[in-house]
Amino acid sequence: MITRSARRDALLLWFGSRAGLLVATLLGVTLGEYTDKWRKWDATLFITIAEHGYDGEPGRPPDQGLPAFFPGLPMLMRLVHHVIPDWSAAGLLISLGAGAVAMVALARLAEIEGADGWMAVLGLLLFPMSVFLSAGYSESLFLAFAIPAWLAARQGRWPQAVALAAGASCVRITGLFLAIALVVEFVTSRERVRLAGWLVVPFVPLAAYSFYHYRRTGDWLAWKHAQEAGWGRDFEWPWEAWKTTWRSAMGSDDFAVAFRMEIVGVVVAVAVLVWLLVLRRWSELVYTGTQAGALMTSAYYLSIPRSLLLWFPLWILVAKVATRNAWVIALYALISGPLMLVNAARYLSGAWAG
Repeated sequence: MITRSARRDALLLWFGSRAGLLVATLLGVTLGEYTDKWRKWDATLFITIAEHGYDGEPGRPPDQGLPAFFPGLPMLMRLVHHVIPDWSAAGLLISLGAGAVAMVALARLAEIEGADGWMAVLGLLLFPMSVFLSAGYSESLFLAFAIPAWLAARQGRWPQAVALAAGASCVRITGLFLAIALVVEFVTSRERVRLAGWLVVPFVPLAAYSFYHYRRTGDWLAWKHAQEAGWGRDFEWPWEAWKTTWRSAMGSDDFAVAFRMEIVGVVVAVAVLVWLLVLRRWSELVYTGTQAGALMTSAYYLSIPRSLLLWFPLWILVAKVATRNAWVIALYALISGPLMLVNAARYLSGAWAG
């Protein structure tokens, strides 16, 4: 069971940082203007799905990219909308509550790994892309399922682990990588064979979502083809993806800044994968490596730094190092904290921020 102090620290960091962000962004605007500031990029697409479904807004051409977004968050937004009429506010409220759950679970996971839980939470919250944990995006909701699922698996509570992982699979395609990693965790922990049947459960929502779009459009892989149609994310060899992104990063427009962030994200991701390989953390390596492989074989890099928010093994590793060397978290805060504030301002101003 998580200690009371770890739970308290995680919640204080989460709600304290969110309150600071609220104050910084609410000054001089009305509540409606405030929620509109957060209605940017993918947040608008989640609202479209929640309000109108995957056919999009009536009277407008259908957005071919919508099936790329799994239904977990839009369904929850539709439920919350019965109480909170503003769609943007509903998304923000879900991320706020889900983030609190995720931070407590992350602190507990760090504790059982022998690290200070608050350091893992602080590392995640100071990461430059952490603005997306507050926005009406699916990152917080995914982590609210995925981290408790991993925690339950580590504790040998497999029925709970797979049920939570199934929830994660309803939220993002990343649930597929989590489900595969749980299989590896099950094998490497030498669990009883009679429990193996539970491992099918997280794959069920993925199959159901594919079947839904097959009935709707005749396409079993509609979510994948939506990525290609909406964002041009066709398969490409990793060296070609690197070259394309590098050329784009050398430009002078605002998107060049975003592509530079993508390149930094790839460097960090590769370093983490090597770190996990050296430590022989096989299940975590599968979870992060499958994500990296999918993202780095796209036509160009897109949202790789943001995907690191979902790499909870990274934040556990950071906490373990910082627990032994307190100066690490101080140095990290000095470097990453200002970048986080700058990126939050970019997002709220409408610029592409990850």
